[in-house]
Amino acid sequence: MPDKPGKKDKDARKQIILRLPESLWTEIARWAEDDFRSINGQIEYLLTQSVKEHRK
Repeated sequence: MPDKPGKKDKDARKQIILRLPESLWTEIARWAEDDFRSINGQIEYLLTQSVKEHRK
């Protein structure tokens, strides 16, 4: 039986390979530490903010 649509589907995650210059990775890592986030969480936050800005 298929799962019912809901929060689980909305929060499904896609995995991607992301290649970054080491200098950018280092800056994101420092920023993430300042914001008490993981590097992945920081990248997701930055992308989310960028999409919200783009929609305005």
